[in-house]
Amino acid sequence: MPAKKETESVSEEKKLTDVPGIGPGIAAKLEAAGVYDLMGLAVMSPPVLSEMAGVGEAVARKAIQSARSMMNLGFMSGEEFAKKREDILFITTGSENLDNLLGGKGVETRAITEAYGAFGSGKTQLALTLSVNVQRPKEQKGAEGKAVYIDTEGTFRPERIKQLAEGIGADSQKVLKNILVARAFNSDHQILLLDKVSELIKNGEPIKLMIIDSLTAHFRAEFAGRGQLADRQQKLNRYLHNLMKLAEQHNIAIFVTNQVMSNPAVMFGDPTTAIGGNILAHASTYRLYLRRGKAGSRVAKLIDSPNLPENECQFFLTEAGIRDEN
Repeated sequence: MPAKKETESVSEEKKLTDVPGIGPGIAAKLEAAGVYDLMGLAVMSPPVLSEMAGVGEAVARKAIQSARSMMNLGFMSGEEFAKKREDILFITTGSENLDNLLGGKGVETRAITEAYGAFGSGKTQLALTLSVNVQRPKEQKGAEGKAVYIDTEGTFRPERIKQLAEGIGADSQKVLKNILVARAFNSDHQILLLDKVSELIKNGEPIKLMIIDSLTAHFRAEFAGRGQLADRQQKLNRYLHNLMKLAEQHNIAIFVTNQVMSNPAVMFGDPTTAIGGNILAHASTYRLYLRRGKAGSRVAKLIDSPNLPENECQFFLTEAGIRDEN
């Protein structure tokens, strides 16, 4: 067993240039395209690598096989998998009710948590709160890391971040400095920013949370009408796969907000439906539906989860952040 651990740590230290056929020039091209490590290389196909790096398919195939053999990409026992999950971190939402709905500890790393709901349901407020709480110490239900905030709708507000930081007794300037914000102007820009996140992590930034507010806004605007639905879903599917890969590789939490529409086919009950269809539904590890409740409250309903029952809870949006009471 110790020998295996030693092998794993050695494979983690290997660089792209350690792979036969990958010299500094090819490694630089791969890094420019967002491939920074053995895992990124191992999951590529020879034609894609050949085109990206400007090498023959035979060289590309050999390089991919070498990368795979340097890593442990086979099966593992359930016990080993449980040990691998021991390094998962949790970020509190600020509300004990909401944390409990998500399993007791909050939003987890190596997972995509999606929150969808109508305007004013609290999606952005939850995103802003998490970007502050991720910086808290682990003993205070934080992840001691930085947040990346991809803003597609112009919803990021520094003044709100300052309020939330003061609400937990933190230095507001320091908190703001630890949130890296990018405004995405279209879906291609939004996709490109994923590579930038990998680059930041590679350069030593302790990023533990990535927020996309909102995930579907550009995809919805650019692919309008039924004729473009298949193209939209295909592009969205690729983007979601890359998001999940990022979460797994770097042990970060992905929190996305999503727009909604009214489904005319629903005759009884709530017709509110999330944008993105089954592709987004299957990609999200945890799905939360947020709506307005009584007396100024908000209600969160857990729609989908791999290990938790469907349930709902109440929380409030306060000046100091998300709380159980107003």
